Amino acid sequence: MDGNRCGWVGDDPLYRAYHDHVWGRPVYDAKELFAKLCLDGQQAGLSWITILKKQQNYEQAFANFDPAIIATFDEIKVAELMTNAGIVRNRLKIESIIRNAKGYLAYTASGQDFSTFLWSFVGGKPIVNRFSSMAQMPSQTPESEAMSKALKKLGFNFVGPTICYAFMQAVGMVNDHLVDCMVYDACCRDHQVRD
Repeated sequence: MDGNRCGWVGDDPLYRAYHDHVWGRPVYDAKELFAKLCLDGQQAGLSWITILKKQQNYEQAFANFDPAIIATFDEIKVAELMTNAGIVRNRLKIESIIRNAKGYLAYTASGQDFSTFLWSFVGGKPIVNRFSSMAQMPSQTPESEAMSKALKKLGFNFVGPTICYAFMQAVGMVNDHLVDCMVYDACCRDHQVRD
């Protein structure tokens, strides 16, 4: 795939593939959204490419982000994860994934859908922006602030408004590809596929 890409993409083939095929494409599966939210939380203070390169390691370490399994992780498991060089060995970040799994399970135990909950912050459909430069892109929005507050009420952490906005961009709740980006139109089409 060749053409203009958004300015944040470097030359790394993994980063390019992520930009071209993942970032900005709408995700509706609740467990996939949970996984992406947890991974975005791991990014705090780091570059996204750092986490992207460790994604498979995270999937192995955290049972493919199955909340029911993660919620059973105890201190012994945390200590084991702290020795795993394939992930970011930060106790607070490791514990946040466990905490988020418990929040997810508590929310869905009442029969509520986590995907519907997250998508409600953008009215159930993607916000399609028309930015021509990176400078126009916000780091957070009223929608990401509302999502952050609601997630914190559910017991989640590492879900500040900036992390929530990065998450919303990644899962296609907003299309922040620049208008001259080669995948901008494809993401717009993806946004129209779902009712």
